[in-house]
Amino acid sequence: MTLQALIWDVDGTLAETEDEGHRIAFNRAFEEAGLPWRWNRAVYGNLLRITGGKERLLAWWRRIDPAAATAPAAAATVRRLHELKTAHYLALLRGGAIALRPGVRRLLEQAQRQGLRQAIATTTTPDNVTWLLDVTLGAAGAQVFEVVGAGDVVPYKKPAPDIYRWVLDRLGLPAQACLAIEDSAAGANAARAAGVPVIVTRSRYTGEDEIGTVLADLSGLGEADAAGEGTARGRAWSGVVDLDTLRRWHLGRG
Repeated sequence: MTLQALIWDVDGTLAETEDEGHRIAFNRAFEEAGLPWRWNRAVYGNLLRITGGKERLLAWWRRIDPAAATAPAAAATVRRLHELKTAHYLALLRGGAIALRPGVRRLLEQAQRQGLRQAIATTTTPDNVTWLLDVTLGAAGAQVFEVVGAGDVVPYKKPAPDIYRWVLDRLGLPAQACLAIEDSAAGANAARAAGVPVIVTRSRYTGEDEIGTVLADLSGLGEADAAGEGTARGRAWSGVVDLDTLRRWHLGRG
């Protein structure tokens, strides 16, 4: 089936938002709230197994203080902490702390020029998506994506396939006509469960993920001065991922 749309994950895929943005923003929120919590890279990497910021907060709280985390006021506290974290994340974005990963802008623009439809399927909040696109791609950034599936628009987050099914329904396309670009096992599992072929460009926190079978498992999309490396169609691969490459992989060719 002809490739008709790219469906992008956001955190770790479009940009290294987890390490350069979200983790730092969480720690600043904790400090502002007067909490002694601090998430270093090892702790945060472990927490990333849980998708969703509010879900991650609650899981951490239950781990260190189960009684307080199950009290009647806990849900409101989690919401407030997440609001603080979101404000700090926006400040980091506006300050230029977060950039698109190598090759992302090139591939987005190439797909747009060639008329390939593009969408987003993510567990992060819609505001986080909008801000990232505005800062990195400018005022027209959001127009690149025909459909944005984000946050709590579905009841179950990745690795459940719900967000991909939601996006596919709004694109009006069969799963096999699309290609997902993810960075993690949870994202790859979500895409596969929805029937969407997937390539993985591993981020800083997902280098050890057990990804399973995908069209390509790479270090990144690559640029002329820094090739993406890994495996594609079961064979070692190194180079720059462009639309012709994606179309070959999608068709089952090397």
